[in-house]
Amino acid sequence: MNARTTGHPAGTLNPTEEQEELRVAIRSVLARHEGPAAWKPLTRDIGVAALTIPEEYGGLGCPGRTEVHVVMEELGRALSPVPYLGSAVLATEALIASGNDEVCARLLPPLADGASVAALAWAEAGEEHPRGTWEAADLATYAEESTTTGDWLLTGTKEYVPAADAPDVLLALARTPAGLALFEVLHPEGLFVPLPAMDRTRPLARIVLDAAPARLISTDGARILAHVRDLAITALAAEQVGAADRALEITVQYAKDRVQFGRPIGSFQAVKHRIADAYVLLEAARSLALAAADAAAAPGPAAAAKAACSEAYQQITGEMIQLHGGIGITWEHPAHDFFKRAHGTAHFLGSPDTHRRRLAALLGFTPQSRSEALA
Repeated sequence: MNARTTGHPAGTLNPTEEQEELRVAIRSVLARHEGPAAWKPLTRDIGVAALTIPEEYGGLGCPGRTEVHVVMEELGRALSPVPYLGSAVLATEALIASGNDEVCARLLPPLADGASVAALAWAEAGEEHPRGTWEAADLATYAEESTTTGDWLLTGTKEYVPAADAPDVLLALARTPAGLALFEVLHPEGLFVPLPAMDRTRPLARIVLDAAPARLISTDGARILAHVRDLAITALAAEQVGAADRALEITVQYAKDRVQFGRPIGSFQAVKHRIADAYVLLEAARSLALAAADAAAAPGPAAAAKAACSEAYQQITGEMIQLHGGIGITWEHPAHDFFKRAHGTAHFLGSPDTHRRRLAALLGFTPQSRSEALA
């Protein structure tokens, strides 16, 4: 791949030849390797984890987000559990945004080639947010400087960390007297608690920090968080489009194959209309997701894409189950996995309503300030 050939042709959101080659390569790997086993060939043979990492740190240096869109769309189609979102997007982008050259030079090369996996401990839950929050103002984990080692000690509980196993590198956001900061947890072993989740295709964990030793990476945690959030929700919108596309594809094929009253059910007008409506939702969501990626995950397009793609994916998977009838609610059929992923991703990194409010503030439709909308 030519690292400098990024984005779409002028005036269009059509993929480039290299992006199509990337798509074909990823789909081929996912067809041959199921589940977590796909991570090694994806990183070693294709280099998906290196796409946005600068060349000086062992990456490919792609400045745009369209390649990430392609990767996430294909991972969504396969409902793949590989740690791309948690490691290559959330954690890696946080490191790059920190501007800490020493830390980047040490941590990014093994992340680029897939030798190590990272996670970003971010969301928290509490009495006011029992289902969790990703808002900077609501984060309560705090950091105190150690009087003996010179490191920092982090205390708090992080929820919904996207990781299947204890990561090699654990980053965490915590409050200091100077504000929100980004830390590297020095000894992540034993802090990882797998969470029971409705969506079995996306492993999540709780990270319990009890005076955990950590090294300060950046004191500019609020800016890093805002930047990473828009990159992550843009990537997540692409995943939702890919998964919705596959869900509709499966449903259309079933409507062609399932025969009732001597005819395929897809020939009935009511079924045709529901599939057509789902297709319109999908293509509108796809356009927004591509536009957000092409805009390098700017706050407005990112928020619009996350809100629209979340709702489109939920509606399409609801139709998937309805149009499959009885088989659609069986454990053996994949419909329930698509449905659960749809509802899980809708709330991950903020609900559609949250991002719609952000978008309204950015457009000046609410009294919320622009700085608050970006946070």
